[in-house]
Amino acid sequence: MARTRKPFRWLMTTVSLMLAGNFAAPAAAASRSAVEAQFRQWIASDLWRAAQEGGISKQIFDQTLQGVQLNWDLPDLVPPGTEPPKERTQSQAEFSSPASYFNEKRLQGLAATGRSLASQHAATLRKVETTYGVPGSVIVAIWGRESGYGRAKLPHSAIDVLATKAFMSTRKPMFQQELISALHIVESGDVSANRLMGSWAGALGQPQFMPGSYLKYAVDFDGDGKRDIWNSVPDTLASIANYLVKSGWQKGRDWGYEISIPDGVSCAQEGPDRAKAVSAWASGGLTRISGRAFPSSEASQPAMMLVPAGTYGPEFLVTPNFYVLKEYNNSDLYALFIGNLADRIAHGGGAFKASWGDVGKMLRSDVLAMQKALVSQGYDVGKVDGLPGFKTRRSLGEWQAKNGMKPSCYPSADLKSKLR
Repeated sequence: MARTRKPFRWLMTTVSLMLAGNFAAPAAAASRSAVEAQFRQWIASDLWRAAQEGGISKQIFDQTLQGVQLNWDLPDLVPPGTEPPKERTQSQAEFSSPASYFNEKRLQGLAATGRSLASQHAATLRKVETTYGVPGSVIVAIWGRESGYGRAKLPHSAIDVLATKAFMSTRKPMFQQELISALHIVESGDVSANRLMGSWAGALGQPQFMPGSYLKYAVDFDGDGKRDIWNSVPDTLASIANYLVKSGWQKGRDWGYEISIPDGVSCAQEGPDRAKAVSAWASGGLTRISGRAFPSSEASQPAMMLVPAGTYGPEFLVTPNFYVLKEYNNSDLYALFIGNLADRIAHGGGAFKASWGDVGKMLRSDVLAMQKALVSQGYDVGKVDGLPGFKTRRSLGEWQAKNGMKPSCYPSADLKSKLR
């Protein structure tokens, strides 16, 4: 669930801080030793008060946090006396071509390893599928994407990471709650604090669960009395399945299908709020790009159009299970990656048939300006944030059609001067 990002070093001089651009440092910025002292005071007062209210015993609190250290190498830190970075909306390119996300060599490697491991753990996966109703190929795909099938290094003490971010990050309340959840994990006896290892954001184990997700979804599937998502493959696979089921996974349904949208059918119909029966989409001319018919069992079931790159990339008809995959990581591309990898593991499938166009060169500030222009004309673009989500894409397509243009359903440079 947590994506790895490159860490930065805490730079102590005002000039270096401003040049690095990680955060602004006014003249009153505290020294490192002063910040360390404030951190200890915060643990003893504010954090203990919140932990006590959350039901943590003083013994567990003291034992777990007695050796905690600030991790100055983490991203998104806002030490006392500094300010969060201001968004560089006029110069920061926010999007790159989705083609780089779907690196074929990487996908082929993950699929080959995934098929081998699915065979190796076939008996366990059959039990997990029977218990939860989630296809083993989907579970294995998430396992591979999140931690390289458990082979990725987990270099950080989760307690150190969560305490650091709870004390001085851009999302302190969220990380404080996750830290308290981590204390509950230690108190449960499933894992000791010194073995609570995770990512730079505090995500734990092979499924990369945040502590709160661990408490909700981790299960003991091998029957040893502990929910061990660090070392137990059965616990890892079953925990991923349990997460998906409790997020709404519908047994017996696929995640979606790559399709072809014919001329005359608008791309401006995507989104979960515009779901239609698969048979209705098929009657409108949408076909599977593979040439195969949609499964007869899907005919009366709801599905949604998805065009993450507008008409410049692959087009899809997705089921509600696609949005369950997004509960694991709220990204269209992530969910498509998992779906494609699962298909490769289960059926030996390959890349999407349609190619990703050369999109992603728009500045976030340019997309933001287009969103504001659409809103001023009465369109619903969702959150006005410079990110082209499905409501922005379809509103753009509707605007294009209304103004005599063929809808592309994606912001592009040629539309900047037209949409003001």
